[in-house]
Amino acid sequence: MIDLSTLTISKARKAIIAGEYSSAELVDEYLKVIKEKNGEINAYLGLYESALENARAFDNLSTEEKSKLTLGGIPIAVKDNILVKGEVVSSASKILENYLAPYDATATRKLKDAGAILIGRTNMDEFAMGGSTENSAYGTTRNPHDTTRVPGGTSGGSAAAVAGGMALVALGSDTGGSIRQPSSFCGVVGLKPTYGAVSRYGLMAAVSSFDQIGPITRSVEDAEIIFNIIKGKDAFDSTSREETVVQSRGKVIGVPNTFVRGGGISSEVLKVFDDSIEKFKSLGYEVVDIELPNIKYALPAYYILNFAEISSNMSRYDGIRFGTNIDSEKLFEVYSKSRGAKLGKEVRKRIMLGTYVLSAGYYDSYYGKANLARGVIKSDYEKAFDKVDYILTPVAPTLPWKIGDKVTDPLSIYLEDIFTVTANLTGMPAISIPAGFANASGTKLPVGIQLMAPEFAEDALFEAGKVFENKL
Repeated sequence: MIDLSTLTISKARKAIIAGEYSSAELVDEYLKVIKEKNGEINAYLGLYESALENARAFDNLSTEEKSKLTLGGIPIAVKDNILVKGEVVSSASKILENYLAPYDATATRKLKDAGAILIGRTNMDEFAMGGSTENSAYGTTRNPHDTTRVPGGTSGGSAAAVAGGMALVALGSDTGGSIRQPSSFCGVVGLKPTYGAVSRYGLMAAVSSFDQIGPITRSVEDAEIIFNIIKGKDAFDSTSREETVVQSRGKVIGVPNTFVRGGGISSEVLKVFDDSIEKFKSLGYEVVDIELPNIKYALPAYYILNFAEISSNMSRYDGIRFGTNIDSEKLFEVYSKSRGAKLGKEVRKRIMLGTYVLSAGYYDSYYGKANLARGVIKSDYEKAFDKVDYILTPVAPTLPWKIGDKVTDPLSIYLEDIFTVTANLTGMPAISIPAGFANASGTKLPVGIQLMAPEFAEDALFEAGKVFENKL
């Protein structure tokens, strides 16, 4: 019996190389947990039949060959919008039901090259649109800490899999908080890398100028290990960039108190946040107040850009180029019937809103101004980072809500992104770290904090994150 509750990549790798157990035995142990829990949690949409076969192939390697592989024999789950060659990838949508990935995403190829065993695809909000994993065409994912509550989204399946002991590590994608918010809700670590640090090749696009692939793990060290494997410039992604050299950071943390304490944040979340500030101070960090003058425009600017790019990116799913179709004698009806029947409500809504903000007469008023606001907000952050080394905020303003509570109030779900969208607007890295628990109706629910740093300063986030993590 393998103790999965305290397992890390380093521990698992050492045990496998030492012969304490095999990769196949470790994979099989996770498969048993998935069989036991997934019926209720619904973290996985499908398992890869090749997982055990690949694990056995790894086990047949020599000890020397195993030692050279950074992720040798380590089981990893993959969000259902990241391609794994030959496996179903649907973005949790009926329009891509049974679609087989024709190639590996760069991130999954790098994991395979490092010896990882990919075990299955995880549930998500359809086409990465939502904040609760209630928008999947294949059912809602439930929070392992309280199965009556959401796990967050859009990478809710990945976060729930790691939190529920159904995966050691998972890949997610982050458009406006889709790695960090579910990580906070599920009590795990989630990294949104610098834009361009990780190739988007093989990631189904939601909002191309925001999307980033990143790890969801049980520890900051594990997030660091995965990031260092999947990062790097890629010839298949023109937006990917070589990592720039970042000077070592100091220990000054900025908190935008006017924004954080401006209302709308629950008292439970605020208490954990304030306790986290005191922990950082006890660890030798200086915490200062900062001003981000235009941060109030971040959420509306983000959603205008979000809707616009979604409208453009989703045009390919028309039943002709991509996606199943509903046959008709008229071409327009093939488009309209296929998209109407196979795309969910949230996706259709965002397509319509995006088409509106890009339409003649409104493009400059909405999309143009949102782009200008994006530049101003990024400038505010750059100025702030001239004075501080990190920016600290909560991840989400509330605790995970009951499943179904916000389905008819999409605006309230959009407001959950208020602290996370700035990392996507600016392109800067951010990490969600478990910070404590809050009581809700007698249940202890996890709460995370978010640290942001300048572009390509992931190492600083890992350093501060590990120090904070060890204080808990």
